[in-house]
Amino acid sequence: MDGEATEKQSSYTYWVRESKGDAAPLPVPRKLTQEDISINTQPAALGSVWNQAGTWEEKNLNTWANRRIKELLSSMSLEFSNGKAAVDEVTKCSGDAYLVTVRNKKRVGYTYELTLRFKGEWSLNKQKEKIKGHLDILEFSFGELEDLQLEARISGSDVSAEDKARISKDLQLFLEPVRKKLAEFERELIDR
Repeated sequence: MDGEATEKQSSYTYWVRESKGDAAPLPVPRKLTQEDISINTQPAALGSVWNQAGTWEEKNLNTWANRRIKELLSSMSLEFSNGKAAVDEVTKCSGDAYLVTVRNKKRVGYTYELTLRFKGEWSLNKQKEKIKGHLDILEFSFGELEDLQLEARISGSDVSAEDKARISKDLQLFLEPVRKKLAEFERELIDR
């Protein structure tokens, strides 16, 4: 009766690998030879060597993207019917750019906000006025350049509200060259 009671008390069993003859031996690690590697060649996966299945990998491209956007937009200039303006610095370039590998397919994306400082000269009331300010490019993302919006802020000038409105309208002409530069940025981002 004692033997039966012991068996009933321990109804839970678990598997234990024992070093008896009935258990398979543990695998022994060995270094792969060049022949082993050539036999097991697989098509090259995108992304890192450790992610051969290409399941999910995200790479931060902020440093490259910030530098590249500033390079592309810093030297733009335009001439208008009654003046001219040039971007002399990208004062704000904030956002994120990334490369994601999912199921062995590469996907890129970004979201940014920009502020471009400009200096210019307009003929107002038969005299030339030096004008400066900022062009704000509101939040924009990959593939949405057609929806790009630009707001002009004219600073420190004794220009009338009517002239500021006319200058702001002229500055909207920067929108198309900015779109072209950012489209170039998107192409370079895809090729990374």
